[in-house]
Amino acid sequence: MPVTYKDYYAVLGVPRTASEDEIRKAFRKKAREFHPDVNKSPGAEDRYKELNEAYEVLKDPDKRKKYDTLGANWRQGEPFTPPPGWEGAGMPFGEGGGGFDFSDFFRTIFGGMGGFPGEQPQGRSSRRPGKGQDQETEIEVSLEEAARGGNRHIGLETPSGRRDYDVAIPKGVADGTRIRLSGQGAPGRGGGPAGDLFLKVRLRKDPRFTVECHNLRTTLDLAPWEAVLGCEVSVPTLDGVVTLTVPPGISSGQTLRLRDKGLPTRAGSIGDLLVTVRIVTPKNPDEKERELWEALAKTSTFEPRKH
Repeated sequence: MPVTYKDYYAVLGVPRTASEDEIRKAFRKKAREFHPDVNKSPGAEDRYKELNEAYEVLKDPDKRKKYDTLGANWRQGEPFTPPPGWEGAGMPFGEGGGGFDFSDFFRTIFGGMGGFPGEQPQGRSSRRPGKGQDQETEIEVSLEEAARGGNRHIGLETPSGRRDYDVAIPKGVADGTRIRLSGQGAPGRGGGPAGDLFLKVRLRKDPRFTVECHNLRTTLDLAPWEAVLGCEVSVPTLDGVVTLTVPPGISSGQTLRLRDKGLPTRAGSIGDLLVTVRIVTPKNPDEKERELWEALAKTSTFEPRKH
């Protein structure tokens, strides 16, 4: 029996060569636009269901591979009769469906309504309660928050729209870490529990430091005489300014280490602060300074190119 062909790539607005990341971004953008909680226009809910069905197929490598074997010559809305051997594959259901009814086309290709236990292949009334879709978004965390942890009240754009949360940021959180908010994802199906919301951590760029795993790195500018004679200088850390002793005779590019002044790990250890020296010379010395430099050049036996 013919059904209506669904061009899932056209539904999400991506080419057939789209990567998993491109597919995920396209789904999130369109899901926010057509989510029933934020879009009350006629047809928005049906469009949202169609987006979820397309994402359910294209985000899953096995389903996408099976779907792609149908070929690229079909068009959205055309009558479609499955080839022999496609009598419902019963492939497992993933996280993209969010508890929505699937089209006859989906059930024809993949069997049932995604393989829920106890479902009848063509029925929609016997669905059991199921957990809602897990969702993911990003949260920006300062280095101080990563070092100390803490609580923050934030508003986030999620696939379901903008929502407010009280988030506990664990001490030692690293770039790419996922913070789980149980039950804050998409609503469950048929009265089932809501999915979870995962916050993917991005460490905020800090003009003072660069992050190297759990170590921090900064640059310390020194005058030539400070490098020759040694000195004590103030250096910023996440705990405030500390005094660093610079040994005499240090050169540009050398690195001094301040132990336990970096970022903590979840295991309890702490990284270091790496301070790289850069010797800076005066660009426009006055007459007296030039005389002193010239006198030094005449009396010094130092030959830098032999060192």
